[in-house]
Amino acid sequence: MSLADNSVDALIIGGGPAGLAAALALHYAGFRTMVVDSRRPPLDKTCGEGLMPDALLSLARLGVQVDPADGAEFTGIRFCDDASSVEAKFPNGVGIGVKRTRLHHLMLTHAKRVGVSLVWDAKVQLGVDGNVFVNNRRISYRWLVGADGQSSSVRRWAGLEQARSLEARYGFRKHYLLHPWTDRVEVHWGSRGQFYVTPIGADQVCVALVTRDPRVRIDDVLPECRELQDRLRDATSVAPERGAVTTTRKLVRVAQGSVILVGDASGSVDAVTGEGMAMSFRQAVALADALGKSDLRSYQSTHDAIGKLPSAMAGLLLLMDRYPSVRKRALQVMAASPQDFGRLLSVHVGHESLSHFALTTAPAFGWRLLTTPAVASVPSATILRS
Repeated sequence: MSLADNSVDALIIGGGPAGLAAALALHYAGFRTMVVDSRRPPLDKTCGEGLMPDALLSLARLGVQVDPADGAEFTGIRFCDDASSVEAKFPNGVGIGVKRTRLHHLMLTHAKRVGVSLVWDAKVQLGVDGNVFVNNRRISYRWLVGADGQSSSVRRWAGLEQARSLEARYGFRKHYLLHPWTDRVEVHWGSRGQFYVTPIGADQVCVALVTRDPRVRIDDVLPECRELQDRLRDATSVAPERGAVTTTRKLVRVAQGSVILVGDASGSVDAVTGEGMAMSFRQAVALADALGKSDLRSYQSTHDAIGKLPSAMAGLLLLMDRYPSVRKRALQVMAASPQDFGRLLSVHVGHESLSHFALTTAPAFGWRLLTTPAVASVPSATILRS
């Protein structure tokens, strides 16, 4: 299929991971699908570049295999600040840190292999009465899928901008030529934001900062995280610092008429969760199922369900970001009771339900949070290294 074929079942605007995932899911469901994007691949984006175990599983269901050789495996998460540290393994496999451009290449290669139509460097015009023109050619479609990111033109055009909540922070990313010192993704908490350190190769790490202050950059905040600063002291940055806005956005609707939104175009959770990619892959599968039944209501309800847990976890983590005293106390309590951190990680990756955690663990954890006296530091022996 090419632009010479000006009629498709699903026209997808946006060729990033969310758009390619939607194209693959719809292709497997029997839809004639075209992806158009104004850019040329591979497409990059400022992000932490870690794929959690659940994201890898969702990708595999779309036929995309990410091998450890494509980046670097990580086995769990570590949280730390200047006083406390706690870590735990994933209960359901390993994650892989992979450069965003490499991930896009893998997905694009598979989409080409199975026969998805792809149009790059495209001039896309969203006209009146639902008309869409690609390189000045009108494309007839049954469904139009907006996968064009947080500042989605499709969302505005379709009148789906109304949001229940909207909050923005700012993300910055650098790659460093440095042998990874751990098989965990590390989250270093400072007073002006969090650093996410992800191994992305045998000799490279990705360092991403998420902050509420658009004026600061990675080098400005590093002194607040002395351990990380020491790790990076002699490391060479191998690419310019990239920046982007990370938005928490909950839309009232993600579908209208023949227009459906996926990925960040359909709403997003703060980057603090690391779940944005996994959510978009699950949305792609839900989209194919809903369109196969011509039932947009089922997509709306499934989309809401997909975002429920990441939104809840983002709320907890952003509370730690907004109130340093809460964050310091929470890290201190988790370092003293690392099994609770392991349980939270199980909830985060969908291995344990949030309701079960709330019934069995949260009350005692909350009590310790209220009653544990603040201390300057926590002995390293309390770090969970299972």
